Amino acid sequence: MTLANARTDTMTHPETTDELAPLDTPSAGQLARLRELADHATDRAASAMAGNTGRAYDAQWRRFAAWCSAHGLGALPADGRIVALYLASMDSEGLAVATMSQALAAIVKAHRKAELAPPSGRALEDTWAGIRRERGVAPSRKAPVTAEDLARMVEVLAGDRLINVRDRALLLVGFAGAFRRSELAALQVEDLSFEEGGVVVHLRRSKTDQEGAGRDVGIPHQLGRGLHPVAALRTWLERSGITSGPVFRTVNQHGQLGTEPLAGNSIARIVKRAAMAVGLDPARFAGHSLRAGLVTSAARAGKQLPAIMAQTGHRSVATVQGYIRRATLFEDNAATDLL
Repeated sequence: MTLANARTDTMTHPETTDELAPLDTPSAGQLARLRELADHATDRAASAMAGNTGRAYDAQWRRFAAWCSAHGLGALPADGRIVALYLASMDSEGLAVATMSQALAAIVKAHRKAELAPPSGRALEDTWAGIRRERGVAPSRKAPVTAEDLARMVEVLAGDRLINVRDRALLLVGFAGAFRRSELAALQVEDLSFEEGGVVVHLRRSKTDQEGAGRDVGIPHQLGRGLHPVAALRTWLERSGITSGPVFRTVNQHGQLGTEPLAGNSIARIVKRAAMAVGLDPARFAGHSLRAGLVTSAARAGKQLPAIMAQTGHRSVATVQGYIRRATLFEDNAATDLL
C-alpha cells in the first residue's frame, strides 16, 4: 500500500433512541454553573496524566501531525493504514521500539480526546507486530550502581569543591532512598526531617503516586563501607547555604550555586560522570542506576523482599524480583563446581 491509495474511512454514528423523560430547559444561572463544572472537570482530567508523560505525548502527536501534513494527509481521524506507514517510517529511521510505542499511544490518546475511534485494522496490527518481532521489545537495562561502586565514587569525589559536595550527597541519598531521578530533582528542603535514626524524606508525588498522597522514606545514617548519606546531605546544605526550596541545585563551572533545581538529565549525567571517574563505562549507567543499585545491593545482602519494596515504593513484586534474580544469578548457580 502507498500513501497515494491510502484513504481515511468516514465514521458513521447510528441514531439512538432516548427513552428518558425530557429535562426542563436550564436557566441562565444553571447553564453558567454547568460551564464552570465542565471547565473544572477538564482541568482535573488534564492533571490526571503526569506532566512529563503529557508533554511527551503532546510532542509525539505534533510529530505525527507534521508527518501527515508533509504527505498531504489528515491526522485526525487517522486511518490505521496511515499509522502503519508512520510506524514503518519511524522504524526505517532506527528509532527505538519504546519511542514508537509512545507515538502510537499519543495517537490513540488524541483520538479518544476528540471522541473518535482510535486507528485500527489489520495493516496496523501486522506492521506493529512485525516491528516488535524484528526489533525486540525488551528495554535496554542500565547497570546498577552497587554499594561497592558507590563507595569508589564517593572516594573519587572527595574534597571541598562545592560541586563535589553536592554530587556526593546526591549519589548517597539517591542510592539510600532508591529514588528516581525525577524524585531527586523535585526534592525540597521542606521535605526533609532530620531525626535520631537518620533523615525522613517525604516524597510528595512519584511515578506510582500520581494522586499526590505522598510517602515517607527513611535514610539511615550509615549504609556500611564508610557511606554516610545523612552526614553528606547535612554538609551539602551547610556548605551551599540552602535553607528552603530545591535541595539539589545547579553549580556552574566557577563553583557558583544556582537557584534552579537540577533537571533529570543533569542527574543522569552526574551518575555517568561518577561512573567514568572510577573506570566504569558511562554508557551503561543512568539516573535509574542508583535506584536499581539499592535493590541489587540489598538483595545480595540478604534483605527480604518486603523491606526492599518498602524502601523503593515498588507496587509490582515481579518488577523487584527481576532485579533480585539478576543480582543473584551467580549465587548457588547450578553450573558452578560441577567437577
